[in-house]
Amino acid sequence: MKKQSLATLYTNAFHQNWDKLAFSDFDGPDFKYREIAQIIKSLHLFYQLAGIQRGDKIVVLGRNSAHWGSVFLSAISAGLVIVPILPDFNEKDTNHIINHSESKIVIGAKALLEKVDFEKSPNLMGTVILEDFSIHAAKNEYLQYKLNDGFQYYKENQLSKEAFHFEEWAPEEMCIISYTSGTSGFTKGVMIPARSLVSNIIFAREHMPLKSGDRIVSFLPMAHVYGLLFEFLFPLTLGCHITFLSKMPSPAVITKAFGDVKPNLILSVPLVIEKIYKKRILPAIEKPTVKLLLKIPVLSNIILKKIRAKMVETFGGRFFEIVIGGAPLSADVEKFFKQIKFPFTIGYGMTECGPLISYEAWDKTMPSSAGRLVDRMEVRIDSEDPYTIVGEIQVKGENVMLGYYKNEEETKAVFTDDGWLKTGDLGITDKNNFIYIRGRSKNMLLGPSGQNIYPEEIEAKICNQNYVAECVVVERDHKLVALVYPDFEALKTDGIDINDLAEIMVNNQKKANKELPKYEQINRIELMKHEFEKTPKRNIKRYKYV
Repeated sequence: MKKQSLATLYTNAFHQNWDKLAFSDFDGPDFKYREIAQIIKSLHLFYQLAGIQRGDKIVVLGRNSAHWGSVFLSAISAGLVIVPILPDFNEKDTNHIINHSESKIVIGAKALLEKVDFEKSPNLMGTVILEDFSIHAAKNEYLQYKLNDGFQYYKENQLSKEAFHFEEWAPEEMCIISYTSGTSGFTKGVMIPARSLVSNIIFAREHMPLKSGDRIVSFLPMAHVYGLLFEFLFPLTLGCHITFLSKMPSPAVITKAFGDVKPNLILSVPLVIEKIYKKRILPAIEKPTVKLLLKIPVLSNIILKKIRAKMVETFGGRFFEIVIGGAPLSADVEKFFKQIKFPFTIGYGMTECGPLISYEAWDKTMPSSAGRLVDRMEVRIDSEDPYTIVGEIQVKGENVMLGYYKNEEETKAVFTDDGWLKTGDLGITDKNNFIYIRGRSKNMLLGPSGQNIYPEEIEAKICNQNYVAECVVVERDHKLVALVYPDFEALKTDGIDINDLAEIMVNNQKKANKELPKYEQINRIELMKHEFEKTPKRNIKRYKYV
């Protein structure tokens, strides 16, 4: 059997689904596979006329859309290195990435192109507006004509299925530079080779039962590899129909999209799931009457089935599974979802693995685990006993990056001397290779008697208390302090006076401390006036609050 490659996966997908729907913008236009192929070939001709050669870098800058997906595919089908930039990056980071990556072209949303300092980008030939593929700025006045010629040619000459194909990549060739903005605040360019993309895609094809024509909602930022791989690159190889949600993904917007599209597979981050749980489910099960009925076995089963049905309907009613990744899920939410047999599973990965490290289907996974190590990877725990003693999770295998672009020092620091990638995450494993994450090594605090304290576990307890939107636990004068941003929306809805907040938080502290061991007790809660600053992946930038 011929080994799969990016070229064969996508060439076959386009040929087999030529007249089927490929992309839709939510509340916007639809595109068939052949129409996306025409955009890709038009961009190929533009690159050729502009003198862009194999291995050159181009930037795509914007929120998820059919055109964003087309630009991405135009690069990896032509042997160009694609540099996705998260739209939430500030002006300084955006220009740093453009220059550091030595990109030749930026194709971006018109409003976001205002961030680009064109005059201080020596490698940049031009910027192109993503919405309509017109020139925004150029160093050569003829660039607009070259772009027009590329699109005009395929308007006048119909593209045949047989004339459309993807260029081959060598397994170790870099095809994406993914710049991360982590909780440490430092931006690094992760070099993702073709073998990593192929490995992630093939694993998903073997373990997630999608088929041609199935529906996907793409709402996670595609400039981050989690959304890119599993809401876009993987389903596309099967001939799925992807609907892009270009608006900011609030729970209300997302649930409307799920209701309209009825996706067959859903990818999410804990923040979205937990907000939907807190807004839609928690108020119902905390009513005194419902609490009483839940204590009666027969009635309890009936109520839980109704809650499950309501949850399934909220997400469109047609999905076989929700895969949650990117950050830890609240233990209480996970426990409740398990109780109602809700079809969700938790995966684990990182940009440096493009992204997958572990996953298992919802009906086969182990409680509180982050899934089973994927079969193209190896894992070890840097501790005396990987089954019981927490240590750093280290991995190696097909999914692992080449290193950080033009940054040998950071590349050397992230690999052990014998070639294992240091994830920076702490955890244990079991004999069946399920991974149990305990926290980030950078976040771990030392208790008064030398105990390891994982602030994420304490934060999960506090976030489940009344009127808590977000929380960060820090150490002040050898005591644990919980910084809390209140849920002002819920306070307003319930008619709670803001002056009562202090007393509410004192009660929250008491409730949380009852569930925590003595060395993890919260000394006090400090209220924050503004939301915590976050990375584009919606993780709190903890280093700013320590």
